[in-house]
Amino acid sequence: MSPLLTIAAAEGENPLVPPIPELVIGLLAFVIVFGLLAKKLLPNINKVLEERREAIEGGIEKADAAKTEAESVLEQYKAQLAEARHEAARLRQEATEQGTAIIQEMRAEGQRQREEIVAAGHAQIEADRKSAASALRQDVGKLATELAGKLVGESLEDHARQSRTIDRFLDELEDGASKAEATR
Repeated sequence: MSPLLTIAAAEGENPLVPPIPELVIGLLAFVIVFGLLAKKLLPNINKVLEERREAIEGGIEKADAAKTEAESVLEQYKAQLAEARHEAARLRQEATEQGTAIIQEMRAEGQRQREEIVAAGHAQIEADRKSAASALRQDVGKLATELAGKLVGESLEDHARQSRTIDRFLDELEDGASKAEATR
């Protein structure tokens, strides 16, 4: 056994049980301190806890309101995005249709211009052919008149006679050319 326990056992007191006057004084001091703390400190603690609870609840309410507002704004943005996509698709479709219409108009205009150019070309060719045929008739007529004059031995300067001879000669040439083409 330890020496302190031996001394305490010799005195007849239990070392674990304090003396009664100390126990009463300690209990009174505890009640006074607890009472002071309950009167002064506890209301302040309760007040701070209540404010904190209200702040937390207010924060939660604000967070819920912010979340609801954020969800609402998100839905609006999604709706606007869907509307913008729809509008973009409509504009693309409209642009495609306009492009197709413009291409068709340009093709029609090109076709019309081509036909005008071809018609003008044909008219020019026909005019050039007539001009060449007229010039050729005159040249052939002169040559034929000179040749006929040399063959016949007399002058064919008479204009009426010259015209008839030239026309007859050219008609015979055209008939010969027509027969040659028909036999092919």
